[in-house]
Amino acid sequence: MSQPPPVSPVAASRVVVPAGTTAGAAVREAGLPTKGPDTVVVVRDAEGKLRDLAWAPEADAEVEPVAANTEDGRSVIRHSAAHVLAQAVQQQFPDAKLGIGPPVKDGFYYDFAVDTPFTPEDLQALEKRMKQIVKGAQQFSRRVFDSVDEAKKELADEPFKLELVDLKSEVDTAEVMEVGEGELTIYDNLDPRTKERVWSDLCRGPHVPTTKFIPAFKLTRVAAAYWRGSEKNPQLQRIYGTAWESAEAQDAHLERIAEAERRDHRKLGAELDLFSFPEEIGSGLPVFHPKGGIIRRELENYSRRRHEEAGYEFVNTPHISKGELFHTSGHLPYYADTMFPPVQFDEENYYLKAMNCPMHNLIFRSRGRSYRELPLRLFEFGTVYRYEKSGVVHGLTRVRGLTMDDSHIYCTKEQMPGELRSLLKFVLDLLADYGLSDFYLELSTRGDSDKFIGEDWEWEEATETLRQAAVDSGLELVPDPGGAAFYGPKISVQAKDAIGRTWQMSTIQLDFNQNKRFELEYTAPDGSRQRPVMIHRALFGSIERFFGVLTEHYAGAFPAWLSPVQVVGIPITADQVEYLQDVEKALRAKGIRAEVDASDDRMQKKIRTHTTQKVPFMLLAGAKDVEAGAVSFRFRDGGQINGVPVADAVEAIAGWIERRENASPSTDALETVVR
Repeated sequence: MSQPPPVSPVAASRVVVPAGTTAGAAVREAGLPTKGPDTVVVVRDAEGKLRDLAWAPEADAEVEPVAANTEDGRSVIRHSAAHVLAQAVQQQFPDAKLGIGPPVKDGFYYDFAVDTPFTPEDLQALEKRMKQIVKGAQQFSRRVFDSVDEAKKELADEPFKLELVDLKSEVDTAEVMEVGEGELTIYDNLDPRTKERVWSDLCRGPHVPTTKFIPAFKLTRVAAAYWRGSEKNPQLQRIYGTAWESAEAQDAHLERIAEAERRDHRKLGAELDLFSFPEEIGSGLPVFHPKGGIIRRELENYSRRRHEEAGYEFVNTPHISKGELFHTSGHLPYYADTMFPPVQFDEENYYLKAMNCPMHNLIFRSRGRSYRELPLRLFEFGTVYRYEKSGVVHGLTRVRGLTMDDSHIYCTKEQMPGELRSLLKFVLDLLADYGLSDFYLELSTRGDSDKFIGEDWEWEEATETLRQAAVDSGLELVPDPGGAAFYGPKISVQAKDAIGRTWQMSTIQLDFNQNKRFELEYTAPDGSRQRPVMIHRALFGSIERFFGVLTEHYAGAFPAWLSPVQVVGIPITADQVEYLQDVEKALRAKGIRAEVDASDDRMQKKIRTHTTQKVPFMLLAGAKDVEAGAVSFRFRDGGQINGVPVADAVEAIAGWIERRENASPSTDALETVVR
C-alpha cells in the first residue's frame, strides 16, 4: 500500500514578521522551504492580502506563508511569468505595446499591440528568451508612484497602460492586476548584480522574489483579442502560456491537455460522423447526422421515460412569440443582449424564444388550478435560441440553437422543501444513469447588486431551503455569493468527467418573479387564492451540451446502450456473410442495432475500422464457427472470447444493453456471462 505524500511544513503555518524585517527573512528564519515545489513565494497578511517576500511591515505582523504548489502560489508564479513574457516580447519586438497580462486558470496570457501577428516560430523564439531571463535571476522590485502624473510620464509610450491609469478603480477583474486599490505601483525587473532596472511594467503585484522562482513554463498558443473585451476597441495579439511550481507538475498538466485534445468532441464528432456545423447554416447551429441522431434519441427517450415515471407532464411550445410575452416575464430588460433581434409583422415584434418558462406559465394560467393538482410538473424538450458572441461559441457546449430539457414545477410553499429534496435526488440519479457520478453542488445566492428582485425574507427563506436540500444530499456544497439570477437563488450540480474536469450540469432555481408577473394562482384548501412557488429545472442544461460532455467523458466510446452501431458482424471470408446476416436478424429482433461488414476489406482491416469507430461488440465468424453455430466476441480493447453459441451471444448482448451498462464490454465482464 502506497504511503500518503508528506505534509508540507508550509501548510497551516503562521510566521511573525518583526517590524522593519522583510517577510522573506522571517520565512527563512522560520525554517520554511526556500526551494522545491512547496517553496514559499509570497505571504498573506492579516487582512487576507498577498504580499511580496520583500514586504517589510511597519509593525510586527503575523502572516501566512503561501507555497508555490497552492492555488494562490501558482497564480503568483503565472503572473510573474506573464511579466517575463512581456519583457521577452519587447526585447524581440521593440515597438510592441503592452496590454494586460493576468494569471488565469492553469496559466496566464499577455496582450500586445504589434504590426504583424505572432507566428509559431515567434513563440519558440520568445520561449527561448524567457528561459534566458529566468536563468538570469532578475529581481522583481515593487515601486510606488508618487502621483498619477508621475505614472503617466513614465508610461507615456504605453497607450493602453495610460488608459488603465485614467480608469484606476473602474476596471474589470483581469485589469485589476495592473491597477486598483488606490495605490499606483510599478514592478521593476532588476539585474541581480548591478541592481539596474532592466524592464518595468505597471502592476499591482505581488510577484515572486526573482525570476528563478518560475521553474517551469511553456507558451501554448496565440489568439486575437479585443482590448478590454470590446469589439469597438483595437484588436491585439494574445499569447497564452502555462507555468507551474515544478517540471513534473507542468508535465502532468500538459498530459491532461493532450488527453483533453484527444477527447475533444468537435474532433470526435467528425471522426465518428455524429454531427457537423455547416457554414451555410451559421455559427453555433449544429446538425446531427444519423449516428448522432441515434445517440440523441436514446438520451431523450430514456430521459422522457424517467420523467414520466416521476410524474412529469409533457408539453410543447412554439419557437417564436410576441415580444410582449418576454416583457411580461421581465426577460427582455435583463436578457435583450442574448436574444436574437425581433422580426416584425402584423405591427408586432416577434422574438425567437430564448427561454421556455414564460410559455409554461401560460399553460399553468390557462385555467383555474386547485391545490389538489400541485405539485404540477411541466416538462419539455424545448428548443431556444441565444445570440452568443462568435468568440464564445464552442462546438456543442456553447451554441446558438439549443434544446433544453426544461421543467417548471409549481407547488405550494409547504411542498417546496420536499419537492426540492426529491428533485435533487432525481437529477443526481438520472445523471448517474448516464455515467456521471462524481458531483459537488454550488449554491448561488443574492449579491449586493440592485439587479435582484424580491423581498429579503423571500431570499433568506428560499436560500435556506435550498441549502438544506443540498446538505441532505450529502454532497460537498460550495457557496457562490452573487451568482444567483435576478429572480431567485439556485443550486447547480457540478459533475467531474473521466479525466477530472468539472462541468456545470443541472440547475435548480427558485423564482420570486414570474409567479407575480403572470399572476399565477391556485385555490387553497380554505378557498383563498394563493401564488404557487415556481421552480426552474434543467437537467442536461441542453441536449447539445450534454451530448458534447458525454462524448468527451467516454472519449467517443459510448456505452453500448447509447452507441449508434451496437454490434457489427465481421466474416473471416465472404463465405460467412450469409451466416452473420442471420445472426444480425436475431439481434435486430431484440431491438439491437446490428449490421454486417460485407465489404471486400480483409478481416484485420475491418476490425481496425470498427475499433476506430468504437463499436462495442464485434462478432467474428469463420468456417468452424458456422459449423459449430457459434461466433467469437471481439472488444474495443482488443480482448476476444471464442466459440460462443449464437443464442448465448445474442442473450449476453441483449442483457448488457437492457441493463444500460456504462462500462465498455470486455473479456473479463462477458466471460462469465457467455460460459
